[in-house]
Amino acid sequence: MTDHVHDLRSVREATDRLLTAVAKLDNAALAEESHLPGWTRGHILAHLARNADALVNVFEGRPMYESATARDADIERDAGRPLEEHLADLRDSAARFMATTEHDQDWSRTVELRNGVTDRAANVPFRRWIEADLHHVDLNIGYELSDLPDEFTDREVDFLADRWSGRPEVPPVALVATDGRTRRTGSAGDPTVTVSGTPAELLAWLAGRGDKGAALTTSGGPLPELPPL
Repeated sequence: MTDHVHDLRSVREATDRLLTAVAKLDNAALAEESHLPGWTRGHILAHLARNADALVNVFEGRPMYESATARDADIERDAGRPLEEHLADLRDSAARFMATTEHDQDWSRTVELRNGVTDRAANVPFRRWIEADLHHVDLNIGYELSDLPDEFTDREVDFLADRWSGRPEVPPVALVATDGRTRRTGSAGDPTVTVSGTPAELLAWLAGRGDKGAALTTSGGPLPELPPL
């Protein structure tokens, strides 16, 4: 069972790490490329702030975003702001998100996210933790996948393995981590490919980050190509 109270503490900690790291940058650094193709660091920071507001919408029963076009336009509009504006927006939007979670509510209820995706309200804090910590890595400022908390990496590998399960374009895959955990993902049937590596390396492949699985060991066939997240 998801512990949303625990996850909210983790969101605070991840947000504090992010704000501390971003505060050391300057305006020129925000205009430089991130690890995400086509996005500067400023784009990532703008996305993080608007995502916090979007999750407030989710908790309050409104559409997460007005539209995909509006979401993209908001990120583009805010990406080029100076550092102090980004920091203020990140702090304020994070505070609005946390304040919304403090309201009395039914954490077992189903909420709607983007593109018709639904989830339990109790799982939304972990989704925000994903945004804060994984996009911190994407900023390309020295925080790496290997620096992520072990609990986060373990749960995110579970989350993404489940996300790719049942996808016909992904062959059945057995995932074997160096910490001894095994999982499966991909389409139904007995796994035809086994993918082995550290939890961080498995995360890199499943999330399309870093070297996207170059350090992994595979048997039974080549490393499958996953669709974009």
